[in-house]
Amino acid sequence: MKLRLLPSTIDGAGLVSERQHFACFVIDGCVAFDAGSLASSVNEQERENIRDVVLTHAHLDHIAGLPLFIDDLFQTLTEPVRVHAERSVIDALEEHIFNWSIYPRFSELKNRFGSVVEYHEFEQGKQFDVRHLTVRAVAVNHKVPSSGFLISDTSGTIAITGDTAEMNEFWNEVNRVEKLSGLFIECALPNELHELASVSHHLTAEKLAHELTKFERDDSPIYVINIKPAHREAVVSQIGLLGVKGIEILEAGRTYQF
Repeated sequence: MKLRLLPSTIDGAGLVSERQHFACFVIDGCVAFDAGSLASSVNEQERENIRDVVLTHAHLDHIAGLPLFIDDLFQTLTEPVRVHAERSVIDALEEHIFNWSIYPRFSELKNRFGSVVEYHEFEQGKQFDVRHLTVRAVAVNHKVPSSGFLISDTSGTIAITGDTAEMNEFWNEVNRVEKLSGLFIECALPNELHELASVSHHLTAEKLAHELTKFERDDSPIYVINIKPAHREAVVSQIGLLGVKGIEILEAGRTYQF
């Protein structure tokens, strides 16, 4: 399994910035998990191959690229873009994004080949297939309904929290995985913003350290994701002081092999 965090922010020199504003993880060049920078940062081969998008939740930094991605491909799609999401996320997209006021309701439109978007509803706690992957959606603890994912192929499983605060069900599921190749966990805010983290249901470095005490594995690398860009330096510094073995910050644009 190969995973790449799509870059979403360019610095003043025209290079990929470490401060990332959006979340979009492409697996094996053909399935996107979240869609924050999907339209702007996929390469041409990925643009041709990605027809499945799996969403953790409906916040803007996780779905911003979806409307433009469908728009870019509208005339040439020979099959619809399949959006896999929990019912509340699908409803939010249709009510607040694809509502003709913000963007066209693509579910009502067709090109010469047929429909351009298709919703596939999943339920938390159940498995579903996306291309060659088996995905299990697990409830996490965010301000809106949100899912983490256990994503498996024949070689193993990776676990992605998406946005979350303290959680239990996710850890129960992760600790039962037979072959865990990688854990991807958020740490959005620095310790000094712990009150904001509590209100918005995110993790700080201290909260991350507490959560990792529930992680009963020592056979898997840990990658930190979804750091708020304005606080990246502070969060990275505080994570470094935790002394957690095998933890690193996920790099945008780099391909990871599992």
